[in-house]
Amino acid sequence: MLKEKTVTCIVCPTGCRIKVTFEDKKIKEIAGNQCKRGFDYAKEEVISPKRMLTTTVFLENGELLPVKTEKPIPKELLFKAMEELKNVRVKPPVRMGDVIKENIAGTGINIIASRSYN
Repeated sequence: MLKEKTVTCIVCPTGCRIKVTFEDKKIKEIAGNQCKRGFDYAKEEVISPKRMLTTTVFLENGELLPVKTEKPIPKELLFKAMEELKNVRVKPPVRMGDVIKENIAGTGINIIASRSYN
């Protein structure tokens, strides 16, 4: 059965409203994009949506350290990733970009520090 989903492209400030027609995760038509990047964004958003995860983990002294994924991860794995991070404790010093946790939620993508802490 054909389905339609309208997504708002977030690749650039234009914010194209793109209509995607699909069946069983197979794209039949994409309309409304003004560029190829919008086409690619809409296709991925329907077939396999991904998001950056930004959150905090505890330092050993109880303070919070902001962290993020190196690249977007599948949207359906965000809660699993958060669960894996809830008991992580980091020993200072930490430099921005240091890997805090490798292979989060089995994605092959690392969690890295978003700022330095001495």
